Amino acid sequence: MNGNIQKSRSLGFGLVEIMVGLVIGLLATLVIMQVFSVFEGQKRSTTGGADAQTNGSVAAYTIQREASMAGYGLPVFSTQNPALRCDPLPTFGGAGFFPVLITEGGAGSDTLTIRYGSTPRGGIPIKGTFDAAGTSVTVTNNMGCQVGDVALVVNGSSCAMQQVSALPDNTHITLAAKPAVTTGNISCMGAWNEAIYTTAADGGLTRNGVPSVADVVSLQAQYGLTAAAGTSNVVTSWENAAGVPDLTMRRRIRAIRIALITRNSAFEKDVVSYTCDAAAPKANQTCVWTSGATSPVNVDLSVLGADWDHYRYTVFETFIPLRSMIWASNTL
Repeated sequence: MNGNIQKSRSLGFGLVEIMVGLVIGLLATLVIMQVFSVFEGQKRSTTGGADAQTNGSVAAYTIQREASMAGYGLPVFSTQNPALRCDPLPTFGGAGFFPVLITEGGAGSDTLTIRYGSTPRGGIPIKGTFDAAGTSVTVTNNMGCQVGDVALVVNGSSCAMQQVSALPDNTHITLAAKPAVTTGNISCMGAWNEAIYTTAADGGLTRNGVPSVADVVSLQAQYGLTAAAGTSNVVTSWENAAGVPDLTMRRRIRAIRIALITRNSAFEKDVVSYTCDAAAPKANQTCVWTSGATSPVNVDLSVLGADWDHYRYTVFETFIPLRSMIWASNTL
């Protein structure tokens, strides 16, 4: 009897017990994998959201810092020959003269062009007397100029830009070529810089065609205008660009505002973003200009692809006063 009992105890698991154990193990594995999948998705969304926040902040700071320099080096305090009233606007080496130019991008991103000089003397205007050839200019003092500077010649609303090729002595400036305007004040503005910001087709902010900040999928910009030209610096309206601003509009520009949209790189299996609907607002809409009296405006992100709404987006907005335009309000 004792031998039979001992033998029955050593038989082990049966088929039923093994199958029950396998089912329990598979259920436990399924639960673990599901929890892991949910956790990993939340992790990717959180990490991508943090990256989008960082990229948006860096992009906004980068543009704001350079836009604050717009128009630096222009002789903005000259009441007899105000540089910002040049009509038509002069160019030099492909770079235009007006400090800030917004090019409307339609359904895509706008293009923001920022121009400024590098002179530490602020482009002080000097009365110049040109020789017959128009390349040698006699001035009272040329200490504000250096060889290689871009010089602006202003006579009323007629303007021209040309490069300084030599400084023979303290009272003469030699230009590389005869400018279109050969009478009036001359101002040396240092190197004339031009920075062009927009977004690449595959996402990312670019500066002069070179990638700058990743995951920025849209750049929108507007001019801030005063009610009328004059000494007022109070912005009363915001307007989209419609080509190069004419003289009347240029005299009213005091600021710009930009909106940057960054994309979370994590793809979501469900629709998580929506077009802007001011009548029925909801979370994760692609709206800009949501503050103030202006109605929110939709940014068409479908240009990014058919699955654009399976990504999350963050909108950054900022206002940038144009100091050169504000300081020149007495001459505008």
